[in-house]
Amino acid sequence: MALISNNEIKKVKALQQKKFRDETGLFTVEGEKMVEEALRSPFHVEAVYRRDEIGEEAMKRISALASPSPVLAVVRKPSDIVLEDISDVEIPGKGLFLGLDTIRDPGNLGTILRIADWFGIDAVYAAKDTVDVFNPKVVQATMGAVFRVRMHYVDLPALSERMLEKGGRIYGTFLDGRNMYSRDLDTGLQMPVMIVIGNESEGISHRMASLVSDRLYIPPYPADDPGSESLNAAVATAVTVAEFRRRTY
Repeated sequence: MALISNNEIKKVKALQQKKFRDETGLFTVEGEKMVEEALRSPFHVEAVYRRDEIGEEAMKRISALASPSPVLAVVRKPSDIVLEDISDVEIPGKGLFLGLDTIRDPGNLGTILRIADWFGIDAVYAAKDTVDVFNPKVVQATMGAVFRVRMHYVDLPALSERMLEKGGRIYGTFLDGRNMYSRDLDTGLQMPVMIVIGNESEGISHRMASLVSDRLYIPPYPADDPGSESLNAAVATAVTVAEFRRRTY
């Protein structure tokens, strides 16, 4: 059985905290499928630890899961995950993008990346105070999409302004918006289009709202008798993106 030192265990365990992920540029991935995804991806895998090799007790100590999986990998984060200079962001002539305006729930972010992966979103741009995509809970919730979807942390309003200057459109969902199903929607085939998803409790921020070209509303059924006050952020993302993609078929 391969040995793993206490010092190495501490270093891997520390990656559950954002502070150490930022300091080292590393994060962890758990599970056979997820580790396979990491190994097949362009991401650099620094180390792989298998329960059969390091033992049950050591695996429990490095795992972020209640029931440790058979394998865990330490992976290096991409160097361009945070884009400090907005001028470094190339705005293409067309494409469908997601803008995340301070999504805080790890499960929501992970699910949104799965949605972006499923619907072929060209890139996801997140406000810098959005939850860390390499948080272990986010990584697990992506089910591998973290390795396939282009995601960057940016000054989201500044990026939106650049997209508008390039002739693009910014959409957002609001409770006082206009029925999405009765609106003409630019789907990204002719220009860059970004769909903004707001914070779980506060919605889209005032600054971002001022840049939205078209305020959309996802109507409930029946329209005059909504049950819940609003939709979960990830659910709203799925419904909205599905409608945009439906218009392209």
